[in-house]
Amino acid sequence: MSLKTEWFRVLDLDELPEGRVKTVVAGHKSLALTHYNGQYGALDNRCPHQGGPLGEGSIENGMLRCPWHGWDYCPLTGKPPGDLEVEDALETFPVETREDGIYVELAVEKPHTRTISDVMAETMTNWGVRHVFGMVGHSNLGLADALRRQEEQGKLTFFGIRHEGAAAFAASAYAKLTGKPAACLTIAGPGATNLLTGLWDAKVDRAPILALTGQVNSQVLGTGNFQECDLSAAFSGVAAWSQTVLSHSKHAELMSLAIKHALLQRDVSHLIFPDEIQVQPAVDIPAADSTGRMTPLQIAPPPESLQQAIALLQKSRRPVIIVGHGSRFNMPAIVELAELLGAPVLTTFKGKGLIGDRHPLGCGVLGRSGTPIASWFMNEADVLLVLGASFSNHTGIYPGKPIIQVDFDPLALGKFHPVAVPVWGEISIVVEQLQTALNGKVNTEDRRSQIAERWGIWRAEKQRREEDDLGQGLNSASIFAAMTRHVPANAVIAVDVGNNTYSFGRYFECEAQSILMSGYLGSIGFAFPAAMGAWAAAGQERAIVSVSGDGGFGQYLAEFNTAVKYEMNITHFLLNNSQLGKISKEQRAGEWDVWQTSLHNPDFSKYAEICGGLGIRVTRKEELDEAMQQALAHQGPALVEMITDAELI
Repeated sequence: MSLKTEWFRVLDLDELPEGRVKTVVAGHKSLALTHYNGQYGALDNRCPHQGGPLGEGSIENGMLRCPWHGWDYCPLTGKPPGDLEVEDALETFPVETREDGIYVELAVEKPHTRTISDVMAETMTNWGVRHVFGMVGHSNLGLADALRRQEEQGKLTFFGIRHEGAAAFAASAYAKLTGKPAACLTIAGPGATNLLTGLWDAKVDRAPILALTGQVNSQVLGTGNFQECDLSAAFSGVAAWSQTVLSHSKHAELMSLAIKHALLQRDVSHLIFPDEIQVQPAVDIPAADSTGRMTPLQIAPPPESLQQAIALLQKSRRPVIIVGHGSRFNMPAIVELAELLGAPVLTTFKGKGLIGDRHPLGCGVLGRSGTPIASWFMNEADVLLVLGASFSNHTGIYPGKPIIQVDFDPLALGKFHPVAVPVWGEISIVVEQLQTALNGKVNTEDRRSQIAERWGIWRAEKQRREEDDLGQGLNSASIFAAMTRHVPANAVIAVDVGNNTYSFGRYFECEAQSILMSGYLGSIGFAFPAAMGAWAAAGQERAIVSVSGDGGFGQYLAEFNTAVKYEMNITHFLLNNSQLGKISKEQRAGEWDVWQTSLHNPDFSKYAEICGGLGIRVTRKEELDEAMQQALAHQGPALVEMITDAELI
């Protein structure tokens, strides 16, 4: 039975000069095509000794020389010179010169053989992972090819980023917004270690995330091979679960456990893929899915602690509810409970926007990035019901008040100081049980008129600050007042760190926007990569906005190209004061000299344009409204660069 073949056109007639060699691709086969003595030769492109790419070599003295180690071959027959071993000869392929170009004949490719990577990629998508952010490289090519097949079947979307740190931030933001894991893919060594900052962000903010890292061949582990790094050790602090994939592993089970740990522990899972393992055949190994593997998470609280909470709230006259980021998926029920209690609702900074600032019970953010409204009502409260908050110093929940704390994590309860009633349970269940028990059994004051009065005082103060002008740039109050006017109510807003973020927390008024930030890690550079993750999660239904200073945007500004490549509809608001303003402020507060906080910046608006997006520069307050409207209406990445006064924050 003859072997089936097919011909591939690989070159134009005049494309390869006499005496030269060139790499060409026919189907999936890489070839070294030579032109010597008026004839063409097609050779296997891979040198059998070190794998050197022969198409990058040269023809010297009638011989094709390998660019890696100088071994010679006949450019037409592929044979080594003289009496050298015949097994060193290169495989050759028939060549034809036709009227329209040069053709090479190859055997028809065999169907793809299912691999270990296929089993694990199929399992990953079966568990619901729909997005991967990362960079394809030499030590993850087998896994990347399996992900490609899943993408071709419409089961996932891959985003090729410019820096692996951005991949981890994007996946972290995706998880914070949805509660579901995205994955990030890197090579061994530096690609993997570049993930760590974004993974730590996910870990400390309790966001499920899946890291997939390549690794050097198993046989050279421990020998100091190129780009070898002990990834198990490197990820030991950040990953709640980390395993290396071996040839005899239970491959579907490993992927299932990775995703299960990420979801249930709301943490980082990590899988290490040695290079040769990725392509090993796994024809008969079935993929797995989540059926029967996950328990419902709506655990009820212990009855004793629930009854204590009910009793404390029944006695209360001025209860206040404080919601953190952990409450983000339960706000309708929480607002209903607040209305039953007539309780003002304050948020942590990470919880900003969980209740609208125009809601009769909404009091804005508590703490250093917050409003005087929130702090006033906390101080006036006789009991604090704290839901899904971490009690960070930044928020400043006063421990001298009677506190009912509700959290799914028992270690979070009373973490920094004792609370009156620690309640272990899922917020949705606890709130439902409190609502049922307290309905018609509370006697609290109506605080709505006081809330409206306090908002009136604060809004008047914000309006006065909009008029401040030292002649050194825009003030923050004006910028965030304009954002309040124009950012759609359904937007997702990713914010960075620094004075720009403090001002956002203080001045921007939320309607129904979702806010994403690097909370406990507080990592500069988070905003724009996070917006990419938000776009992957919700960009077809919601406006995606990010806010940063010039220092933060400079960390990952190359990702603006990623946004252009994938036509991400992201609007970035950039506050440019040509310095690390928050650090300058801290140096002054500590009575140090201001030192090494100045920044040399390009015109960021022009940078956005040369990347292929929209760039607008604003230097006057009167330009803000039109610039923001234009950027938000633009289909694709847009950047509004605002020259700001570092003092008027």
